[in-house]
Amino acid sequence: MNTDLNTHENPAQPWVGDLDSVDISRARLFSKEIWRPYFKRMREEAPVYFHKDSAFGPYWSVTTFDHIIAVDSNNKQFSSASGITLVDQDTDLRIQSFITADQPKHGPQRKAVQNVVAPKNLQNLESLIRDRAADILDNLPVGTPFNWVDRVSINLTTQMLATLFDFPFEERHKLTLWSDNFTSGSPRHDVEGRKAREQIMLECLEYFQALWHHRKAEPTNGFDLITMMQRDPTTANMVEDPMEYLGTLGLLIVGGNDTTRNSITGGVLALNQNPQEYEKLRADHGLVTNMVPEIIRWQTPLMHMRRTALEDVELGGKTIRKGDKVVMWYLSGNRDETVINRADDFIIDRSNPRHHVSFGFGIHRCMGNRLAEMQLRVLWEEILKRFETVEVVGPEQRVHSNFVRGYTELPVVVHPY
Repeated sequence: MNTDLNTHENPAQPWVGDLDSVDISRARLFSKEIWRPYFKRMREEAPVYFHKDSAFGPYWSVTTFDHIIAVDSNNKQFSSASGITLVDQDTDLRIQSFITADQPKHGPQRKAVQNVVAPKNLQNLESLIRDRAADILDNLPVGTPFNWVDRVSINLTTQMLATLFDFPFEERHKLTLWSDNFTSGSPRHDVEGRKAREQIMLECLEYFQALWHHRKAEPTNGFDLITMMQRDPTTANMVEDPMEYLGTLGLLIVGGNDTTRNSITGGVLALNQNPQEYEKLRADHGLVTNMVPEIIRWQTPLMHMRRTALEDVELGGKTIRKGDKVVMWYLSGNRDETVINRADDFIIDRSNPRHHVSFGFGIHRCMGNRLAEMQLRVLWEEILKRFETVEVVGPEQRVHSNFVRGYTELPVVVHPY
């Protein structure tokens, strides 16, 4: 297989040759933002396509909106238990959680923590998010470039994550470290890198084991995630299974962080890349509510999810065999022109903006989707009170990943009214 991307890196040039001539699972496609023509051609010519060879072994790509929903909604034939990403578990730690569990285990464990994002709790959290967003924005340097990712995106989401866990606030930076570690990966030959990741995971586990026992000894009336797990019969003894506890922590840490964090940055970038949309927003601040799901569609913070076929399944005229990996490319589904009008365009007053696949479907649909939207809405309401423009003044730096569509840097200057 030819995996050299250099001949295909000009988005204006069509991708020619055999569909297997490029490994679309290569992280470079995404970190260099050159993925669009590949997925466009696959949607048009081979929406369900078997890659015989890749850096991650053979797998099926599912790239159209409707086929993604068909897989994501069908947990009877497509399982999460063997993993949810292209990367097979690259650690000797056998971690597991309810996102990698099928029914009947999945539902009760998810329900144990679901109330953290119940409507009443979200209502209580909104004023706290607004106060924190205001404090962050009021302390930004004016007229001086700074990294929006660190000063705003990570700052706000890590504070919220600490609140959801009732985590010691002064040590909340650990949550960012652990989140990044859970979503990173090590090449199979990088033994030292894998061991370093495992060590960080074990440090996370040790810290949260102590937090669990402390909360058990001194219970609160709060609605934090650890207390919720302790109160529910299905998760009350989870700490006794360290790898399940660690896996569940990883899921909740990443789920409470990545979608919002990277959409906060992606929204600023999208508005700067589409100045006519920024003009619309400045003219009508009421568009924020509609803009938020459009940002999440446009950004697609998690670019794919994987399932494994439990039996032979027909999809899109192809036969997926039992045991085959099936990768749903959410990033491609959100650019499906047959379902989403002008799907390649960022349109903040788009009709039906929640018609996207960023949050998934079925039993694994993102539990914290409303919290993510609320954080984005509140932040943009506060931005518009203070700044005429958040101007991007340099190139963004993206995470090198085929899973998380994230950023490490976005240099900006804020311009008050």
